[in-house]
Amino acid sequence: MNSFENNSSRYIGNDLIRFLGNDVLSAAPEKEPERQHYFIAQLKALGNPGASDAQDQSHDADVKPLTAAVVTFGCQMNARDSEKLTGILEEAGYEMTDDEENADFVIFNTCTVRENANEHLYGRLGRLKNMKKSHPERIIAVCGCMMQESDEVAKLRQKYAYVDLIFGTHNLYKFPELLFMLHRKRLGMVDSLEAVHAGNAVLTDSSADHERYEKLLRYGGNTGTQKDLEKLYRKPVVSVWQDSGDIVEDLPQQRKFPFKQGINIMFGCNNFCSYCIVPYVRGREKSRTPGEILEEIRRAAGEGVKEIMLLGQNVNSYRGISSEESVFMSFPELLQKVDDLAEETGIERIRFMTSHPKDLSDELIEVMAKSKHVCHQFHLPLQSGSSRILKRMNRHYDKERFLDRAAHLREAMPDIVITTDIIVGFPGESEEDFLETLDVVEKVRFDAAFTFIYSKREGTPAASFDYQVDEADVKDRFDRLLELQNRIAAESLERFRGETLPVLFEDVSEYDPMMITGKLENGTTVHVAAEPEDQQRLIGTVRQVRLEESHGFYYTGSLV
Repeated sequence: MNSFENNSSRYIGNDLIRFLGNDVLSAAPEKEPERQHYFIAQLKALGNPGASDAQDQSHDADVKPLTAAVVTFGCQMNARDSEKLTGILEEAGYEMTDDEENADFVIFNTCTVRENANEHLYGRLGRLKNMKKSHPERIIAVCGCMMQESDEVAKLRQKYAYVDLIFGTHNLYKFPELLFMLHRKRLGMVDSLEAVHAGNAVLTDSSADHERYEKLLRYGGNTGTQKDLEKLYRKPVVSVWQDSGDIVEDLPQQRKFPFKQGINIMFGCNNFCSYCIVPYVRGREKSRTPGEILEEIRRAAGEGVKEIMLLGQNVNSYRGISSEESVFMSFPELLQKVDDLAEETGIERIRFMTSHPKDLSDELIEVMAKSKHVCHQFHLPLQSGSSRILKRMNRHYDKERFLDRAAHLREAMPDIVITTDIIVGFPGESEEDFLETLDVVEKVRFDAAFTFIYSKREGTPAASFDYQVDEADVKDRFDRLLELQNRIAAESLERFRGETLPVLFEDVSEYDPMMITGKLENGTTVHVAAEPEDQQRLIGTVRQVRLEESHGFYYTGSLV
């Protein structure tokens, strides 16, 4: 039984052939993203038979909408990808839900930066095993960075065989087509994935199922063959590409906040830090053209977006070809154009993430300082304060270069908030190396730090490094770093107390329904009391707030 058959019993043979048949498949456009919009329309018709003129629409009211849950692990890039997955599912007729254990369709968008992210996925999948056994018509999909590791895909296929659909980062835009093919497979039509791959190199896929399918059909209709075919129909559709030169962005999306939007400006990474698996799962750097980026921002402004976040694994490496002049545009040049466009269209705030210290130029700092809408917030990953460890990490800067860049940021923008990432316990880290990290933390005085214990990632150079640090030493260092950084963060927060600053309100506080939560330009969270009748009027707007009390990591204040 297919998931869509939950809706009604009016799916009979001819209807299914009409919705899923070869004629429908062969009529798909070749050009992207038109091809994916075509499959979205087919999925919507399949899930809503009453939308067809040939169907009796008299009992549409009895048809319950299919539900879908999108579960996201990882960074802002993953969150942005999940907005696209959500938009596609909604356009295809699904009703979104947070109840993954009872949804008709649940998709996990995975991260693989640290090993515990992988284990987190397996734990969630394990909890769905009984649900899948009781409701085999429901669909489970897994996509994202973790799926770019072929051994993880093999583990899924072997130990979590009830997963129905698997794809990676490079062909996320093919999601509608893959979902359409999954429904065909569940109903006995096993396709070659040649059209899906569109000439791209494949890391792993399920194309062998099509070969097996054709071979079984040649055997005839005996009982054994039929059983083998039925087993084949239940296998997952798998399509993971090694890489892709394509950038396909013009797809449906559903923003978490209607007034905020992430804008991908580039994909991939060329840095190959020795501990990091991102270049292997996200691929090499690819930049979108400035015209595409600016047009997407213009559309967002027309939809009421007040804040945009320019996204990339390393935005400082952006080099997009300007179609007007056929020359490369740097990130500072792009940022200037985005700031000018914000002034024209009414966008109030511009953020970006993430920056690599080796590429932080004076030009970028100057553009930020002079801009009208670029927020004075900068995420500058340190990773280690030891020049020796930074070299082992292949970070391409040393302690002195990092301190110089941080000092230049503070000199140009005294009110700037600087955040960072720090890894504790990298292979070979001595106590002296760790003290160098504490020294940088003391000197830069980060407003916030995302601190991590080193996690070995197979497939990276650091996984084979000697001198793994003793677990007790790592825990001791981590605790000392956390104690220092928490003290500095609390002291840093105090510098704005008593000021009146603009806050973009985002939502009702999850801790107190009588308060709403927002963000300062520098990214700091602010909670303000608001009556229920005023909350929806305030959410999505920028208002002046007097910051009255600091609480270590956030403020409480009052509207002015």
